[in-house]
Amino acid sequence: MSVSDDAVLKGIELVRSFGDGESRTYAVHGVTLELARGQLALLMGPSGSGKSTLLAVLSGLLQPDTGKVLAHDGQKLVDVWTLKEREREEFRLRQCGFIFQGYNLFPALSARQQLEIVLRWGEGANARDASHRADEVLDLLGLAKKSRLLPAQLSGGEKQRVAIGRALIKNPQFVFADEPTSALDWAHGEQVIELLRLAAHERGGTILVVSHDHRLLPFVDTVFHLEDGRLTAPDAVGGTNHHRDDPLGVSS
Repeated sequence: MSVSDDAVLKGIELVRSFGDGESRTYAVHGVTLELARGQLALLMGPSGSGKSTLLAVLSGLLQPDTGKVLAHDGQKLVDVWTLKEREREEFRLRQCGFIFQGYNLFPALSARQQLEIVLRWGEGANARDASHRADEVLDLLGLAKKSRLLPAQLSGGEKQRVAIGRALIKNPQFVFADEPTSALDWAHGEQVIELLRLAAHERGGTILVVSHDHRLLPFVDTVFHLEDGRLTAPDAVGGTNHHRDDPLGVSS
């Protein structure tokens, strides 16, 4: 698969293996793909096909054995894995939002504080603005009455929604989501994928979602299939079946 000049995220001939010698296995094997601004893409495949590994490589969390990851930093494409470690951390802080299967919430922070810290640390927002924006997002996610609770006091679905709000609140250029609806009933799962769709279509974000959930298909623009670490040709599915005003209230 060739890559075009208008992509804002490109993976080129990516290889990532684990182990040595005869025990070496290839989780990602010669993968090339591209994503455009404003695109919501879904990465599907059976368990053990390398989906989460590919997501980690593309997002600057796991270095590939070989290949390149080119990402737009707001001005130009940069080779993520030739950046110094601190530069790569700054790129992720400024440009990326992450939604992990394990939530990765701070155990000592309330739901509101989980979102506030992103704005205070990443944007330098003042306490009043950060608190107001955090409350708006929690309200949209149905968590207004849970804002003071710690992660240990939240259900799995509630923790996942906090993690999703944390990823979206700063309007990142890239969002990488690993099974974002796995802990949610479909009413909340539909709300979450709609928020991701709007982050792409209304605010120009580039969103890559790893999921087994076929109910997400009507919402996405492109579907990539990964089998044994190898990518098949993407399917364009045109995720334009739903529309709602900007629910995060933070459009530029």
